[in-house]
Amino acid sequence: MTGPDYAKLYHQAACGLLTTSIAGVVTDVNDTLLGWTGYRASDLEGRSFTHLLDAGSQIFYETRHAQTLHLRGQLKEVALTLRRADGSRLSVLMNSVVMAGEDPPVVRTAIFDATDRLEYESELLQARRSAESSEARVRILQDVSSTFGVSVSDEDVAQAFTDVARDAFSAVETAVLLRDDDGVLQVVAGANPLAETVPPIEALRNTPLEIAVHADEADSTYPTLAAGLRQARLESLSITPLLNDTERLGLLVCFFARRREFDEQFFDLQRALGRQASQTLLRVRLQRQLEHLALHDPLTGLANRELLQRSLEAAIEQSQHAEQPLTLVFFDVDDFKSVNDRWGHRAGDAVLRELADRLRSGVRSGDVVGRIGGDEFIVICAGADREAAATIADRILVSSRAPVMVDGVALSVSMSAGVATYVPDQHSGLTGDQLLIRADGAMYQSKGSGKDRVTLDTGV
Repeated sequence: MTGPDYAKLYHQAACGLLTTSIAGVVTDVNDTLLGWTGYRASDLEGRSFTHLLDAGSQIFYETRHAQTLHLRGQLKEVALTLRRADGSRLSVLMNSVVMAGEDPPVVRTAIFDATDRLEYESELLQARRSAESSEARVRILQDVSSTFGVSVSDEDVAQAFTDVARDAFSAVETAVLLRDDDGVLQVVAGANPLAETVPPIEALRNTPLEIAVHADEADSTYPTLAAGLRQARLESLSITPLLNDTERLGLLVCFFARRREFDEQFFDLQRALGRQASQTLLRVRLQRQLEHLALHDPLTGLANRELLQRSLEAAIEQSQHAEQPLTLVFFDVDDFKSVNDRWGHRAGDAVLRELADRLRSGVRSGDVVGRIGGDEFIVICAGADREAAATIADRILVSSRAPVMVDGVALSVSMSAGVATYVPDQHSGLTGDQLLIRADGAMYQSKGSGKDRVTLDTGV
């Protein structure tokens, strides 16, 4: 093909076409490439091809491209960046071939706009990274779900959370702070490197959202925290609240030795982990509450019959092992029916609650106090002989005589007590039920002897 048709095909080709000398000087360029770059032919012809390249591509072209082209005779799909006339950049792919048979030899180059291809490759790379991130996120959540599944206490949940968070976020240290009964944040698992300088991150204790703090940027917002980070040689930290629908349970704090940029993926994973931790905490606490309700009297909060039975059996076993006596004290409220009849069951419940409190206050720290029936209470005194237990019983009877105030009315009550002692070398084979029967019998002797007194069981 010759003449006008060839020239039209050359200048309007779908790719840029360029001819240079062996030394890289442009001798011809088609209209397509001129249109892409915004140059005129006179701007390029007679000048080095490197005039079209940005700085990075110039270095590559001069040190690698030209030498390899002359050595091999051709190159395919070389990625370079052209500099347009207006200063913008154009990413291209080039195929070049040395035409050694021409006189003089020249280099012919086809140039393809790679903008769409690079954008596509960038999208593929982002999609791959997103998929890898999602896969890692799912794996982390699966791992922590398995770990949380076997947690039985707040400490278990907190420790699992700190371990997973430390690995998931590459933190130098993590800490989980939970609120105690007074609402104060306490470190339950992990470590707080700022404990000596920022008591317990109090400025952030009520945060409803995630917070990222950098030591070099936080002087105006969290000056104490920023100073503490610098003193601990930390550059960044993140704080994620542990929340349920009605309350803030605590915080997860991640500490970073190097500056960490926090993106939405980072906080999205922290939120997901935080939700799992919060749900597990609620499950553990609900389970604990249910266990407590199953073993405690709902009116007084004392141990119920089931827990008393378990405690008594364990106390007898311990008594045998330690070769020490064990004493059981049985209390019954005197004339309690008359309280209910005269003042009503609400007043009777108030009396029982008050007497339960006085029982708790009157025993030793290791003694077990329980309510075994309507107005009957038990105290298990491990390591106490009859005389020691009788002293405890007398002290409780004295306290029970103080009036109980109900709706401004002073109600006078008293209790009768019976004491039965288990001595390992004398009572081998005696069961908890039998010991309870003896204490009950001694209590009824107190009732029959005038009430408001202590009777010691004399059975062998």
